[in-house]
Amino acid sequence: MAPLALLVRETHDEMDRLRGRLEALVPAYEAGTAHRDTSGAGHLELVTDLGAVRGLIAELAAACEQELLTSQPGGGRPPESLEESIGRDESLLARGVRMRTIYQHTARYSRPTAAYVERVTALGAQVRTLGDGLMRMLVFDGRTGLMAVPERSGAALVVREPSVVHFMISAFERSWLGAEPFPTSVGPEAARSISDELRQTIVRLLSEGLEDKVIARRLGMSERTCQRHIAEIMRAVGAKSRFQAGYLLSPHPAPAPAPPD
Repeated sequence: MAPLALLVRETHDEMDRLRGRLEALVPAYEAGTAHRDTSGAGHLELVTDLGAVRGLIAELAAACEQELLTSQPGGGRPPESLEESIGRDESLLARGVRMRTIYQHTARYSRPTAAYVERVTALGAQVRTLGDGLMRMLVFDGRTGLMAVPERSGAALVVREPSVVHFMISAFERSWLGAEPFPTSVGPEAARSISDELRQTIVRLLSEGLEDKVIARRLGMSERTCQRHIAEIMRAVGAKSRFQAGYLLSPHPAPAPAPPD
């Protein structure tokens, strides 16, 4: 598991660096909206209206011919979102478009999400899950990408810059390699395995000093569920506080050997 954990960590760090670079471009973009190229040739476009984002996704999906990559962090998807996307996705698959999706492990416990996955996989879609390190994004035919904008709910950054789209695809592929197939039913053994992996991820994030709500958001679970896991971990290591648990769980360098007499 260590090489996979390292791969996920490196991917997450790489995505954080890209988010920072893209966020730095947003003020310059907004300041120059009056001079924006209206021909549609721009490589980056910020769309802040949720309805416009949905319309753009429908337009890109209708024109998609080869492959759609989707990365959806946050656990199970809302039923209304699944109802909106199922017809579009079935149409894509019926046209022979390849579709690959990554969710987080917590999505396995969502019945609406599992039912959606069962329908689309029957038509040829591939769906996997991962514990952490996902960036919310879609990539259509390797040419156009959409990614979520931090702290702007419902907004999306439309990316047509080939180098950035290539990075998004690379990040997806690295996550895909470390992800596991999404089963339409979760047996006791699989549930224990996923639960153990989630706890290991919580241990790592806790040792990094992250707050409960941040850990919960990263893993796509409720804050209450996250706090329950943290309480169990604290009991297991005999910690009386989160600070102590973080210290006990963080890797410490081995003491240097004593000099020879």
